[in-house]
Amino acid sequence: MIGGIVRGLGVTLRHLLDAPMGGRLGWRRNGTGVVQTPEERGIFTVQYPEEKLAVPERFRYFPMLLYDADTGKERCTSCGICAKVCPPQCIWIVRDSDANGKPIPEPKEFYIDVSICMSCGYCAEYCPFDAIKMNHTYELATDERRAKLLFTKQDLMMPTTYYAQTHPSDWSAEEAERLKKEEEDRRKKEEAERRKAAAATAARPAASPPPAPKAPPPSEAAE
Repeated sequence: MIGGIVRGLGVTLRHLLDAPMGGRLGWRRNGTGVVQTPEERGIFTVQYPEEKLAVPERFRYFPMLLYDADTGKERCTSCGICAKVCPPQCIWIVRDSDANGKPIPEPKEFYIDVSICMSCGYCAEYCPFDAIKMNHTYELATDERRAKLLFTKQDLMMPTTYYAQTHPSDWSAEEAERLKKEEEDRRKKEEAERRKAAAATAARPAASPPPAPKAPPPSEAAE
């Protein structure tokens, strides 16, 4: 028991000595918080909330909805897959409709009850349009849970520029995959147009040769 106490005090002493050593003070700021990699040493106390440890890129907390920062177009098509795969069933979606009552691929209402969300990430994993992602926001303390923890569509909306900043690796991979798919779709469309033009040319009847000149009547030939 005494040996364990001594070892624990040794760890505490080592951390205490690491912090003030300039060359080994392994922390820096990146604009979003204090950064320290697993190989760096030095931090043993963070002055929260003035200082915050930056979360890893793959950190997930509650979902968010993305919209294109340039056009303002929402990625969500209200397909409902995220609501179907959600284990605690905390997602509700109402599809929008036009003036004639015809459904359109946009959510009119989108709710997530973060008081029961388990942060599993299934909604982001199964979304076919990369419209829902896991956010890094974790400070959600409130004195009321029924209204303030029921996030609406406006609460969940975030621009793609924010996602590119918080998830740079995932954003780069997804953009590369999207550009690749667009290029494949363009090639397929051009190939289909070429085949259609070739089929139309083959189906066109061949031009008939010009008619031969008629022979003059015998009387005219004698003259």
